[in-house]
This record gives sequence, C-alpha cells and structure tokens, in this order.
Amino acid sequence: MSIARAPFDVTPDGRQIDAFSLTNAHGLSLTIVTLGAIVQSVRAPDRNGRLANIVLSFETLAPYLDNRDYVGCVIGRFANRIARGRFRLDGRDHQLSRNEGENTLHGGAEGFDKAVWSAEIDGERLLLSHRSPDGDQGFPGELTVTIAYALSDANEFSIAYEARTSAPTVLSLTNHIYWRLSGYKDGDILDHTLEIAADRFTPVDAEMIPLGTFAGVEGTPLDLRQPRPLRDVLQAVDPRIADAGGLDHNFVLHKSQSSAARLFHPSSGRQLEVFTTEPALQVYSGNHLRAHGLSKWSGIALETQRFPDAPNQPAFPSAVLRPGGIFRSSTTFRIT
Repeated sequence: MSIARAPFDVTPDGRQIDAFSLTNAHGLSLTIVTLGAIVQSVRAPDRNGRLANIVLSFETLAPYLDNRDYVGCVIGRFANRIARGRFRLDGRDHQLSRNEGENTLHGGAEGFDKAVWSAEIDGERLLLSHRSPDGDQGFPGELTVTIAYALSDANEFSIAYEARTSAPTVLSLTNHIYWRLSGYKDGDILDHTLEIAADRFTPVDAEMIPLGTFAGVEGTPLDLRQPRPLRDVLQAVDPRIADAGGLDHNFVLHKSQSSAARLFHPSSGRQLEVFTTEPALQVYSGNHLRAHGLSKWSGIALETQRFPDAPNQPAFPSAVLRPGGIFRSSTTFRIT
C-alpha cells in the first residue's frame, strides 16, 4: 500500500489544503483532503475490472467550502441532531450553536467539517488531527482528535477515531461519505440493494428529533434484515418514509451480527460491507441533495455513530467523555 501527497488548493484566507492518495496492490484507491478530513474519492473496480469513483465528490475546492450536504467529511463534535441545541451535563446547562432551525445538526455551524486538519503519514496509515478549543460551538472541554485512515490489500478501508478531553463533554464522530456503487457520475441509488443488521430503530418527531423510544422494524419499509431494493424502500407508501423524503433513520445495530450493513449494485457487481464498533447506524438516502449538481437520492450515507440526541435521552447509551478517558471508535468498509 502506498500513500502520496499533493497540493489540492488554497482557501480564500490562505490555508493550504492537501490531498493524500492511498492505493493498494489491487488498484483500489482513495483520496483524502485535509479540509474536513474529507474522503474525496474511492476508486474501485467493477466485476470486469473497470475503475470508477463510487462516492459523491467534487473535483475542486469551492463546493467543499459550501458543503451544506456534508459530502465526504468528518462530522463532529456530535453527529446528527441535538434537540434545541441544549443539553445538561453534571448539573450544568450547555447551549450549542444551532444550525437547523432551533436544533444543532452535525456539531453546529462551524463543525469539524469546516476545519483544516493537520496530516502526517505514519507507515501505511494517514493520520489527521484537530484541536477543538473549550467552548467550541458551545461544547465544553478542549478536545483533541486523531483520525487514522488506512487501506489494506484485502480491499478494506478503515477509519479509526480517538479523542481526549480536558473537561466532561459529549462526543459522537462519524464520516458523511455518500456511496453510489454504480459510479458517482452515473444515475442514482434506486437500483442498489441494502441490508442492515437491525431489529429496531429510533422514532422521531416532525423535526427529526428522537422521541427517546425504540420501535421494531418488522412490518415496515425499514425492515432491511434481508437485502431489499432501495427503489422499493424509498418509494414505499408509508409515513415513516414520506415524512423524511426517503431514508433518514437511526438503526439500532444488532451486536451479534459481524457486519452492520451491506450495500450492493447488481449491474456492476460492486458490494460494500460496513463493520463498526458503534451502536447505531444513521442511514440517509440524500433526500435533500440539491447543491452543486447533486440531486435527490444520488447517494446514500451510512453513518456509524452514537445515538442522535443521546445527551438528552436517558434511555439511550451514554455519549459522555470525561477527562482521563479515551474515545475510540472504528469503522471499516470492505469493497468487493
């Protein structure tokens, strides 16, 4: 496996953005840019050996500076939504930056997707690091984060997160890659099939905030325990799909299953399997993609994460990180 570094562009305020290309022995490659720790491309062969970029991406910096759809970037400090941008921790109330109406989405108005990450090559890993100061977007504690990207000759692309804090805080990190296994310039995701190892999901209100309860997937379009064509799921006549405009649901992953999800494109033969240490998977089918030439359902995000609004939901697993503790999370994408 090799890693090559090249300049990508310069931001309007003069910050250098670099691109790192990781390539394995089979020709599978991925490119990471230091703005937002973005996965800018994943080039993978189809069953006939033809290479294509299978993630939504932009070829220039400008769209990433206006990345309202979070294309390919790292999400932090807290993936998904926090209701009213508020939470209480150890008897203290914290008001966050609100960037989706009254709520906080994906870390606030200036989340980790806007940061320029420091980068270094560590053997066969690319390490990206970022320091988030105490009070950043309203979150308590100075947070130091390191992300390790790696690509193996088994065609496994892994992302490992590690973080430490100077004060009690809440944390949930993920990556917002949009996958389209047919190739990012070729149509939509309706002809893909999706399988998710989840018996339950977390219902939400009209603002997509969890109710703090769990519901079974059986008998609903969200029953993806067996592979189902996304065309059937996204076009289902069901309020759970209609209200979201497609899939935008948090699934409670079944711990006994080895893989969390499997995405397959029959025409190309490409398959993506997702393995993670995280308890939940937010599946977002790009229902509101509009900017920079993108369109509805042109890609699907499989976001491994802690539960949305966990700081305000006693029934959900804790997302608290304390001084002396280490946040660790890893997700691996196997591409065959």
